[in-house]
Amino acid sequence: MNGTLIGPLPPVLLVGNFLSGWDGRRTYAEDLAERLAAAGVTVRSSSRIFFRPARLADMVLAALGARGQYRIAVVDVYSGQAFLWADAAARAAQAAGKKLVLALHGGRLPEFAEKHSARVATLLQRADAVVAPSAYLRNALSRFRPDIRLLPNAIDPAAYPFRVRRAAVPKLVWLRSFHEMYDPELAVRVLVELRRTHPAATLAMYGVDKDGSLGRTRAQAERLGVAEAVRFGGVVPKERVGEVLAEADIFLNTTRVDNMPVSVIEAMACGLCVVSTNAGGVPYLVNHGADGLLVKPENAAEMADAVRSILANAELSARLSAGARARAEQFSWHRVLPQWLNLFQSLDSIQGRAA
Repeated sequence: MNGTLIGPLPPVLLVGNFLSGWDGRRTYAEDLAERLAAAGVTVRSSSRIFFRPARLADMVLAALGARGQYRIAVVDVYSGQAFLWADAAARAAQAAGKKLVLALHGGRLPEFAEKHSARVATLLQRADAVVAPSAYLRNALSRFRPDIRLLPNAIDPAAYPFRVRRAAVPKLVWLRSFHEMYDPELAVRVLVELRRTHPAATLAMYGVDKDGSLGRTRAQAERLGVAEAVRFGGVVPKERVGEVLAEADIFLNTTRVDNMPVSVIEAMACGLCVVSTNAGGVPYLVNHGADGLLVKPENAAEMADAVRSILANAELSARLSAGARARAEQFSWHRVLPQWLNLFQSLDSIQGRAA
């Protein structure tokens, strides 16, 4: 493990989404909790409750009711209603006399901050530290808090089977939640465009349905005559993501709004050739021409042309594939976890042992 740790690690409360027991999607908060615990941190977490009003109550009660069982609270901050939950949990943690770390998430948070600038500024300025997984979020919210720390989303590269795509074939994969902001229907339109020149092209799509987009995407595949070429594989357990991704050669990220998508990092770790929209924070993650290709959102023809360029050029395919793996390795837990631990120790040394 990189970094130098001095002294014991303080107990921590993580407040965020721990709902994999309901929808099968393991969240980044759950991964972080597991990694911290393995490093010797005593971790409490909230919330695993699906019903929203009860989830809010559970978060606040966890912050207030576990006073003697943690010294630092890490509260995930998203946009929309989830922001109100974060604000309430943060206030509760500080009322309990704890240090507060806010972890920014979500591609829609900058837009939310523009509309609710006073509320966002108040929350961020109250925290002892604010972290963001991407330079995109850090830069977008720096006017509210100039000292936001960059703590990237992390993966274990060893969990993702890697091979260089020296001559990619038209096997496409899409892995995300089925939600309108991720534009899954665009992936089907890309396949239609691609099959004009590559009639054997196929597309596998995986993810949980969040807003009815799965049904709309299925219907579109039927309507456009490519249903036999699209496979809907449902929710993929975290431990099988690498296996599923490795079956394809090209990863499509069709999002309209984004930040630092772990699914893209996972695809890069497998050596897939990534073709993504340039939405939000994606250009901070994918370096166009070096480890992936970027196109404008909602443009099936442009995305299909990017795929064709990979299929037609073995040198480009191999370069993007190898570059993707190298990029993904920059987000290993081996690099990121020590930054979390050092942050906790630095805050705890300020707080002392009185709490």
